[in-house]
Order: sequence, then C-alpha cells, then structure tokens
Amino acid sequence: MDFQPSDDRRLLRDTLTRYLAEQYPLSHRNAVAYAAPYHDPVKWAEMADLGVLHALVPEARAGLGGAGFDIMTVFEVLGAALCPEPFLPAVMAVQMLDDLEPLLAGHRYGIGLTEVTAQGNSLSGRLSVVYGGNVADTLLAVADGALFAIATKDAKLSAYGMIDGGGACEVFLDNTTAIPVTEHANLAQAMDAGALALCAEAIGAMDTSFAMLTDYLKTRKQFGQTIGSFQAVQHRVVDLMTEIEQARSITILAASRFGTEEQTRAVSMAKSLVGRVAQQVSEEMIQLHGGIAMTWDHPASHYAKRLVMIDHQLGDSDAHLTRVAAHYSDT
Repeated sequence: MDFQPSDDRRLLRDTLTRYLAEQYPLSHRNAVAYAAPYHDPVKWAEMADLGVLHALVPEARAGLGGAGFDIMTVFEVLGAALCPEPFLPAVMAVQMLDDLEPLLAGHRYGIGLTEVTAQGNSLSGRLSVVYGGNVADTLLAVADGALFAIATKDAKLSAYGMIDGGGACEVFLDNTTAIPVTEHANLAQAMDAGALALCAEAIGAMDTSFAMLTDYLKTRKQFGQTIGSFQAVQHRVVDLMTEIEQARSITILAASRFGTEEQTRAVSMAKSLVGRVAQQVSEEMIQLHGGIAMTWDHPASHYAKRLVMIDHQLGDSDAHLTRVAAHYSDT
C-alpha cells in the first residue's frame, strides 16, 4: 500500500500549516484556549472556509475526503500547532449524522458520550464532559439506541475550560425537547473516528515537542558543553525518537484500516500505544528541559499538558488495551 499523501492531502496540509503558523501562533492560542469561549470563533470560521470541515466528510456526501488519512492529515497539523478549535466533535458528528449540510456550513456540534433516557421526544439525564458543547449550536445525545438532536438553548449547560485548553460542558436534561435524528446512533463509529483523530493530533504535538527539545539540547550548556553532547542524554533522545516513530506507524495503520472490518481493533491498538508514548514524551520533555518547562511562558508546559490529556480522552491506554485483548479472546 502506498502511504504517500495524495496531492489534495498535501495541499490541505501545507495550506493549514501555513495558516496556523501565521494566524494561530502559540501566544494567540494560549490567549483564547484558557478563557471563555475557549477557542476563537473568527478563526473557526476562517478554517471552515479553508475546507477543513469538508476534508472530514466523504465525497459522496458533498465533502472532499472523509477517509482515515484525511482525518489524520487534518489533526496532525492541528496537534502540531496545539490548536484548540472544536474539530473533534465535528469529526465525530460526521459519523452519526445523515444530513451534513449544516456541519459543512460551520454549524457546531457537541457529542454526548453518556446515554440518557427518552420519553417520546423529550430527554432526561446528564451528559458529562461534552467536548466543544460549551460553544455548540446543537447537542447530539443517544437514548434507547437512537440519536437525538437538542438545541443548545433548550438545555441547561455548565461550561468550563479544560486543563489543557479548549472547552467542554456538563449538560443537564429534564424532559428537554429533542428531535429524533436516526433510529440507530452509530456512537461506536464516532468514537473510533474521534480516537483516530486524537492519535493523529498526538503525533503532531509530539513532533513539535521533539523538535523543541532537540533544539534546546543543542544550545543549553552545562559544565562548559551542550547538554546534547552527553551520551546518556543522547540515548534518551534516540529512544524517544524511536517511540514516536512507532506511534506514527501504528497511527498510519489505523488510518489505513478506517472504514474496514479491522477498524476498531486497529484504532484501539493505536490509541493504546500513542497514549503511552504521549505520556513518555511529555515526561522526557519536562525532565530534559528542567524547571523552565514547568512555567506558563514556555511552550513545553502546554504541549506536555495536552499530550497527557490526549491519553485520557475517549478511553485511555489501559481501556483500549482491554478492548484489543477482548477482541483476541473472542477470535
């Protein structure tokens, strides 16, 4: 199989990379990611105009991509820039909705991962940690296996910022009016798409973190020589590079299996390994940088937080390892 990116994906990657470098530097990211609404609505609209949302939707449904490698292309670039825009719920919504025209027009969705109860077209219950729900136009919830849409204005929300930037919310439903969307909510497919997106985001963040670390080791001096000249440090850096490449390889495998019968197993394998490596990268980056990496003004602290939290989103390393083990025990 040819894993080289197509011309369209290469163009998307280069365009989005250039846009984020010019319009979304880390200083701007930190200014918007930790204060309500925990993203930049203007930049969201501009990125939608660039075609980011279309890249997440299959061509047969008026999009420009939608394959595993399209998801990987978008989120790897977002991860490299540590972009907090709510594209994770967007890629999950693609897997659950029949009508994608509102999404392609920039309509924002929040995805409820916990099931609530339904009485006719009214829902009751609580949706916890709804990523992007604090700025969503519509909330998607599952009840009795069916998918419902809730206008955000009709629900009671408690919004908050996450420790690594970006926003989420708790949603409280009490006989809240909802519109049935589909009889069979494909939440499992949405979770797989989201997990693949997070793996790709982690790869981008790890690449940036590694480049940052190696640059620091080439310039920081102790005992009259650069830190990077010490053999013990060199061994740690090589080990870290090897782990990142393994994480990249298994994410590529998961992207290639997306949409096939092997999708869930491959995605869980990737999420388990990537989560472990993301933790290792964040730890090594802080240890080798020293105390400066713990400060707010240094980029290492923000990348480390995001890498740690990626492991905990949509199932951590242990949870996905259990899924893989269960798959093999059933075969």
